[in-house]
Amino acid sequence: MGFRCGIVGLPNVGKSTIFNAMTSAGIESANYPFCTIEPNIGMVAVKDKRLDKLSAMANTRKKVPAQMEFVDIAGLVSGASQGEGLGNQFLAHIRQVDAIAHVVRCFEDPNVVHVDGRIDPVRDRETINTELMLADLDTVTRRLDKTAPRARSGDKKMIAQLEVLKQLQDILDEGRPARLLETDKDGKNLLRDLCLLSAKPVLYVANVAEEDIAAGNAMVERLKEEAATENAVVVMISGAIEEELSSMTGEEQMEFLSDMGMKESGLVRLVRAGYELLGLINFFTVGEKETRAWTIRKGTLAPQAAGVIHTDFERGFIRAEVIAYDDFIACGGETGAKEKGVWRLEGKDYEIKDGDCVNFRFNV
Repeated sequence: MGFRCGIVGLPNVGKSTIFNAMTSAGIESANYPFCTIEPNIGMVAVKDKRLDKLSAMANTRKKVPAQMEFVDIAGLVSGASQGEGLGNQFLAHIRQVDAIAHVVRCFEDPNVVHVDGRIDPVRDRETINTELMLADLDTVTRRLDKTAPRARSGDKKMIAQLEVLKQLQDILDEGRPARLLETDKDGKNLLRDLCLLSAKPVLYVANVAEEDIAAGNAMVERLKEEAATENAVVVMISGAIEEELSSMTGEEQMEFLSDMGMKESGLVRLVRAGYELLGLINFFTVGEKETRAWTIRKGTLAPQAAGVIHTDFERGFIRAEVIAYDDFIACGGETGAKEKGVWRLEGKDYEIKDGDCVNFRFNV
């Protein structure tokens, strides 16, 4: 399952450099606008120490981590909502992702040109957000025009939708993203139906110079202040450091991070922030042949979790054999868990928890 995260930002903010480091895809990263035209897609393995421990305990022959999909989308410029630059392509690609990682340049470098001539992360953030909201405003206005006549005819469903659309229009007119709309289940369904760009969860990636990775800088602090107004998270990354790390072995990475005073890479922090943003968790299937991590949303019931592995598992779901991760480790595996009474059978109403080790029973 995982999630599909779109990496967006103005041209020359370091999107492709960061994407390169994450995916080792070797895509072009150059010092000119619109280097990325068609979106580049890369799968990133989600590091989870629990998977390593489970795999070692089961003496498994194959270990499979969860995967995240990152999409490097063309750089945006002012006027994109009206088709400027690669605006139409940019907006179409962004509609297809689950979340947005908005890369904002927070470093000075005279050798890397800025599309607006000077570095200003707050202005850059506003440029992107404004274009997304203008495109959304156009979408909402067109839907309002179609909904209003049906609402006047007394259609109760359309009357309710009209009210939500008016609220959306007001929020967007105020320069606030659609995701800040507080609404009921029907309103949220309408939001999904509209595929609004500013309704997508967002986190900001502050791309800083190597020397600023430990303490940050004034530009990052300003970005954090602005992000707080929309309850968004800022993850600080140095594209230059991540690029160096991507060419190292695991041991070399640990030594390099230690020398830099870092406990983990920017990628690990970005993945964690992405999981929290979308409410994602991992459960595990453990065996001698294969130990694998599977990604689901919090609140997923056992049959639907089984369906992530295979649709037949969901259709024929009978029971889930469940051992909590901590119990699995403490008891030395499934046999010990059964002896200690912490192995259990759960039915179709069981909500899978983060770290659960699960075996599904099902009818073929």
